[in-house]
Amino acid sequence: MSERPDPQAAGDVVKVRVLVAPMCTEWQSWREGKHSCELGHEAVGVVVDAAQSKRLKNGDRVVVMPHAGCGTCPACLAGEHIHCTDQRDLLAETGSSSGIGCYAEYLLKPDYLLHPVPDDIETDHAAMAVCALGPSFTAMERMQVTPSDTVLVSGCGAVGLGAIINARTIGARVIAVELHPYRTDLARALGAEHVLDPRAPDLIEQVRALTGGYGADAAIETSNNPAAPPVVLELLRARGRLAFVTWSGELPVKRITGKGLEIFGSWHWNHEQFGDRMMQRVRDARPLLDKLTTHRFALADVADAFALQATGRCGKVLLYPAGVPDRMPAMGTAKAEPAL
Repeated sequence: MSERPDPQAAGDVVKVRVLVAPMCTEWQSWREGKHSCELGHEAVGVVVDAAQSKRLKNGDRVVVMPHAGCGTCPACLAGEHIHCTDQRDLLAETGSSSGIGCYAEYLLKPDYLLHPVPDDIETDHAAMAVCALGPSFTAMERMQVTPSDTVLVSGCGAVGLGAIINARTIGARVIAVELHPYRTDLARALGAEHVLDPRAPDLIEQVRALTGGYGADAAIETSNNPAAPPVVLELLRARGRLAFVTWSGELPVKRITGKGLEIFGSWHWNHEQFGDRMMQRVRDARPLLDKLTTHRFALADVADAFALQATGRCGKVLLYPAGVPDRMPAMGTAKAEPAL
């Protein structure tokens, strides 16, 4: 922890007081000993200085979207800010020396990357609309998942567990593939009908036996295991759909062509096109989101939170700059193992 000057709003770059910052993959840099003063890329907070924004006002509660897309390129104009190749330098624009990371009391963000939170949605639930639900929300939109589909989820980290929630909230059947016992249990608690061991030599045969001999209708790969993509491909039926929320591995082109598969890359979600639908997804998934949120920590205890994440014995972990609030759902007191 360190004390740094408060960031300053300017133009359409507003200042947000962070209420809660969900933790994602930053623990990997902690494990490797890499130093950074700007950690975290997802949060829910309150606008405390709207500067010259015409979209927001002081007091607005908002979901903070990642990065700082330019707002004017074709990707940004389509609401796909995550794919912008010309990110804004918010520190240079505002003259601030901090404010890029979400593991902080305050942050800076262009107003078009802040999505208002409806009054009926609790702050912790709204925080699940970023990396917990967002990438797999996009994947399932693009794959056009329906209640009649069987969806295979490869990897049950926080993103994969969020994929289970998205699929089950839609009404689809879920088969998950996971090795870690804690996450296997959590995947079942969130609604996965079967959780299979990725090391099983007959994994393909198991999936086919569970799907009438054909394979899953759609699959989402979240494990980031370089060996996973060609295996997941074989767990799909002919003309199936495969989405990646991952950054490693390769696919055999001849198998893609031979099976007639549709392939999608899904990094984040488009809040400008799907904001209302995502907020409704959050409402519909509330009981499952409470199960997904397994631990809560004060920001001052971030090292303990990183150490927990490194064990894999958690779902989504939340950080609170002002300390963990007293009133919480029954699950998820900081540092305590949840009852599945």
